[in-house]
Amino acid sequence: MDKNNHKEEAFLTRGCKCAPQPHTRQLDVFKHSCNKLDARDWLEKIKPPEVFPSNDSVEVRFKNSRKDFFRASPDLDLHTGDIVAVEASPGHDIGIVTLTGEVVKLQMKSKKVDPKSTELRRVYRKAKVSDIEKWVTAVRQEDSTMFRSREIASSLKLNMKISDVEYQGDRTKAVFYYTADDRVDFRELIRVLADAFGVRIEMRQIGMRQEASRLGGIGSCGRELCCATWLTSFRSVSTNSARTQQLTLNPQKLAGQCSKLKCCINYENACYEDIIKDFPDTNKELLTKAGTATFQKMDVMKQEIGYQYTNKPGQVIMLSAERVREIIRINESGQQPEELQDKLASEDQVAEEVVQDSGNSGLEDSLTRFDSPKKNKKSKRRRNRKPKNNRKPSEK
Repeated sequence: MDKNNHKEEAFLTRGCKCAPQPHTRQLDVFKHSCNKLDARDWLEKIKPPEVFPSNDSVEVRFKNSRKDFFRASPDLDLHTGDIVAVEASPGHDIGIVTLTGEVVKLQMKSKKVDPKSTELRRVYRKAKVSDIEKWVTAVRQEDSTMFRSREIASSLKLNMKISDVEYQGDRTKAVFYYTADDRVDFRELIRVLADAFGVRIEMRQIGMRQEASRLGGIGSCGRELCCATWLTSFRSVSTNSARTQQLTLNPQKLAGQCSKLKCCINYENACYEDIIKDFPDTNKELLTKAGTATFQKMDVMKQEIGYQYTNKPGQVIMLSAERVREIIRINESGQQPEELQDKLASEDQVAEEVVQDSGNSGLEDSLTRFDSPKKNKKSKRRRNRKPKNNRKPSEK
């Protein structure tokens, strides 16, 4: 990989597709379609009433999914994409403005942040040329710092993994994000890192999901990880969601790269729960004259339930949810149907299967169905061969 391209990729974690230009303001550098840090200002073209007090809060983004709210003075005319110097502890940090105006109040309400809180830090100013140059230099040193810190932690025999490093905008402090299974005594590590890099060191432990979102990767679906592209908040995923969707409880298939349950299990869980509400009680046995049937499995999207006769193990019969409710009503009235499947329904199903099998079903599923059939050369020669006239001439 080209060294210059590697340096430019370091700014992707800040939502920039290239290094910012200190002397010009280029909005397309900070706002593009492949950035999960961007926010849509849907109140941009709606002006608030003049009697409303102007909102002095702005949303500023930093590295990866780290965002925070700051209070700006009315003298600063801030817009989306502006690089600003904000208050930090200690010194100042450099970030990019993502939201301004009235929509910030709604964003703060969703994040449960009080707009009138005195704990909100301030925006000092728009970043100067010297601020941006120092910030760009710090960002380009993060990868080399991370690799060097891993070597130091390994030499100290610490059972931890440093997955990311974030320099403060003024390059007076560096935050090291790490994962560890047990408690780690990194006091000696902090002293060594401070001497090696000459900055203030802060260690911050993160979970496996946060580590996967920072490192990125390709999921089992063949696409980039959701947490690394667009997912900014994590919801707890339980095995009950997998059971609701009738998924096999196989840890190798349900676990993602973070070794936790995949976040995509929650995507369709609400849809499955709504459908299952109308399903009959599967704990009830179905009584028929052919025998007693117990529940085995279900297909939620097809709304079919599989039952098996106790005297015929291994044979699962798929029934519609309406048919199961009908059999339960018949059993509650003290009667029993002849069998699980309705005679008319079973005859229609057999007729449908006969119609489907009458075509070239095997040819449709074949991978070589579009290939031209190979002709037998011997049969071709026989067809082209002229027939011999073995008849004797008729006698006159």
